[in-house]
Amino acid sequence: MHISRRFFGLGLGALSLTACGGGLTSGPSATTSGGLPADLRPVPNAGYDTWVASFRTRAAGQGISQATLDAAFRGTGYLPGCIKRDRNQTEFKRSLEDYLAIAASDERVAKGRAAFARHSGTLQTLEGRYGVDAEIICAIWGLESQFGERKGDVPVISATSTLAYDGRRGAFFEKQLVAALKILQNGDITPARMTGSWAGAMGHTQFIPTSYQAFAVDFTGDGRRDIWSADPTDALASTAAYLQRNGWQRGVSWGRESTSGGLQPQPGGPRFATTGNFRVIKRYNNSDAYAIGVGHLADRIGGAGPLRASFPPDANGLTKDDRVALQQRLTRAGFDTGGADGVLGPKSEAAIRAYQASRGLPATGTPSQELLRSLG
Repeated sequence: MHISRRFFGLGLGALSLTACGGGLTSGPSATTSGGLPADLRPVPNAGYDTWVASFRTRAAGQGISQATLDAAFRGTGYLPGCIKRDRNQTEFKRSLEDYLAIAASDERVAKGRAAFARHSGTLQTLEGRYGVDAEIICAIWGLESQFGERKGDVPVISATSTLAYDGRRGAFFEKQLVAALKILQNGDITPARMTGSWAGAMGHTQFIPTSYQAFAVDFTGDGRRDIWSADPTDALASTAAYLQRNGWQRGVSWGRESTSGGLQPQPGGPRFATTGNFRVIKRYNNSDAYAIGVGHLADRIGGAGPLRASFPPDANGLTKDDRVALQQRLTRAGFDTGGADGVLGPKSEAAIRAYQASRGLPATGTPSQELLRSLG
């Protein structure tokens, strides 16, 4: 089983855009002084402006007031980076082993346990109210936004209108844009604070606007369903409500690692015995890898250890330990891989190419046992 790059965005969620749209935190691209990548800041586009003018008429016909439209579109614009990201979601492939190495990395587990401790009262209250395991709620939070560290700061109106104008999934994103405008009109958030991912997924647990409309709750009782606030209560409650309303069974686990049959997403790797609640997690994000990532991270947050079974060597004949060693040796040799987690992403591939070029070898960027040995 291989997982496409679309599963790697803000936190770790897959960009299937069912309920959420985040993904594993990707490295920063060139940024402006404002902090956003340069291609996620508005640029002039006459076609987009014409489309917005036409859309405003359609939106008014769906009950969006002129005042809401004026406020929502003030200062917004066409974001070329949204189009770029939407059209390049499958550039890189990831194995389940790589996915879980990041989803339940030592760093994410440590942050998850700390976040759970800080918010244990809220999480336990939500478990009591909605029947969803507190650790599962916390794990989704961790995969979607790194426990609130990376909620996204792209203006949602600009993102969804850009993607609606582009047309590849125009009807879908126009529906999200209308839903976002209705959220603004309802007073849950201001246009300036309505930010999220490049695809319009919002808040601590990365709800797309239509899912927000259907499932977000005001658990704090302040009159607003504020999933963007520094206080994650409404976002965590909304996630619990989503899972409950999609069939979560109280008192039933997501599943477990199995030693005798069951789901084996990656040939030769661990097997998993899953329950109906595993399928409910997939309603949040329709990916076996995502649901296993949520379940495994939840178990780790609750005190469990790593998976017992190992994964086989990859297509290049390297185990995870080999890949970690390769990254460490490249870095020591002056070719920065951006860390040594055993996941050979674009930065590791660039380091391999640079090393190969420095040795007069074909700069393929492909790892191998021979390459590992050559680094000493």
